[in-house]
Amino acid sequence: MRLSTITNWAYGATVLLTLASGTTMLLASGAEEQERAAVAQRATFDQLTATLEEDVYRLTEQARGFAITRDPTHVVAYNRERAALRSVEDRITHLKDAGADESELAALRQALHWADTLTEDQERAIRAAQAGDDSTARTILFGDEYGRELDRVAAQVAKFQYMLDQRTDNAVRSATDSARQWRRMSEITLGITALLFLFVLYFVLKQRILRPVVRLSDVVTRLAAQDFAAEPPNFPQVDEIGDMAQAIRIFRENGLERQRLEQERDVDRTMRDLLSRMTQRLQGCDSTQDLVDVVRRFTPEIAPDFPGRLYIHDLRRNMMVEACAWLTPHQSRTEFLPSACWALRRGQTHKPVGREMVDIACEHLDDGGPISTICIPLAAQGESIGLLYFEQPGAVASDALDRTEKYLEMLAENIGLALANLRLRDALREMAMADALTGLANRRRFDAALEQQVEEAERLKTPFSCLMIDIDHFKRFNDSYGHDAGDAVLRAVGAVLRESLREQGFAFRLGGEEFVLLMPGFAIGQAIERAEQVRERIRTLKVEHRGQELGPVTASFGLAVFPDHGPADTIMRTADAALLRAKTEGRDRVVIATVRDGASALA
Repeated sequence: MRLSTITNWAYGATVLLTLASGTTMLLASGAEEQERAAVAQRATFDQLTATLEEDVYRLTEQARGFAITRDPTHVVAYNRERAALRSVEDRITHLKDAGADESELAALRQALHWADTLTEDQERAIRAAQAGDDSTARTILFGDEYGRELDRVAAQVAKFQYMLDQRTDNAVRSATDSARQWRRMSEITLGITALLFLFVLYFVLKQRILRPVVRLSDVVTRLAAQDFAAEPPNFPQVDEIGDMAQAIRIFRENGLERQRLEQERDVDRTMRDLLSRMTQRLQGCDSTQDLVDVVRRFTPEIAPDFPGRLYIHDLRRNMMVEACAWLTPHQSRTEFLPSACWALRRGQTHKPVGREMVDIACEHLDDGGPISTICIPLAAQGESIGLLYFEQPGAVASDALDRTEKYLEMLAENIGLALANLRLRDALREMAMADALTGLANRRRFDAALEQQVEEAERLKTPFSCLMIDIDHFKRFNDSYGHDAGDAVLRAVGAVLRESLREQGFAFRLGGEEFVLLMPGFAIGQAIERAEQVRERIRTLKVEHRGQELGPVTASFGLAVFPDHGPADTIMRTADAALLRAKTEGRDRVVIATVRDGASALA
């Protein structure tokens, strides 16, 4: 029951009990008034009837005194007493108005009747005495009959007074009992009112209000201090205190939820800061190795307890190759075909649940136990260029796992974008450094490679050879067969040069029909042998254009070797001078640069 209802009922009961107590007190006071009225009425009746018997006796004495002494003063006194007796009779006639009932008045009338009879006897005796008949007068006043009449008057008066006493006693007793009962009821009502008041004070104020409010106040104080570990007391009763407890419980739950959301927001802000910092680092990478180092450093911070690997697509072998790993993953091979991963097949995140196996596991996973995995493809323009692989820890809440998966997808998006940018930049660099016709490196790439090889040869003191090549009579092919035929010859010669060395990237087309081979580590004898092999392979070329053989192709070669033919930074000019000599001496030959004095010894 609600406190307002209890309070209203208690207030109403208190008012009713107070009214009842007041009413009983008024009734008790009325009963006491009745008691006093009965006593006052009895006093009034006593006052009206108390002198009646005495007056009768005084009249008798006066009459007897006259009969004996013949003294006239007795007659005077008798007449005076007789007049007073008549006034008493007049007062008794008003007893009915004062409350006497008929039975009482009947007794009183009988007493007056006998008093009147005595009065007649007295007057008859006085007249006899006045007439000188003393004997008759004495006989009347002192006879037995007169005495009996006196006794009758006394008896009737006594009877009247007895009846009055009985009625008065009954009235007083009834009034006293009624007053006592009403006082007792008033006291009981006051006691109940006091008990009700104490009950309200103890049960409602202390038990139902004070104690719960003190407990709730402590909880509210702790909650106000952001101490959401404070557990609100459980008050199941349906009242204002219960409503307050429920409101505080809801406030605490909201505070806990707000605290949880703030923690999630802080974690999310931290993760986004990490992702932003990682993205900045990825944008500053100059090579794939730089990107791999950034991924290896940041990924364990963004996804702690999630071991994994970064795979990059090797286009040449069409294989997914591990670039780096973190936190020691237990499954997934280091290399596999793209078709072995369902994430790469479908182009979206693939997450088979290891314990329930609600989806198909990827083929690149080793059979090492039921570990839940996450595969996220790295795509650029619809093409898979890599893969992020993660292994889920054993016990992770579903909401935390969902948040982590969002971070992982953002991570994969940033890594994929950075990797695509690096590949695009490498492709553009390759395009800028390659000759479109022959596929060999161009003059720009040659200048950078020559500078690097010269520096390395001088630093390591190792031999370094440079072979300059020029196609003989190349203009003849353009003039006789057209520029398409000349391009076919250039492509054929470029293919020979590209296949003449084990290392890639050391055959160049400088422009027109001029080519160069850089051979780091080749001494003069090895360089001459390789130059003759290349010259012979060019001579044996069979180049056809539109079904027509273009004729023999030959080339002139100029060879210079460091340190045999001078400083490394002049090796190209030395080889170019040897090439001019080869063309002057008849073409289709290898001319070696002149060996300078003292240049054969390595410093």
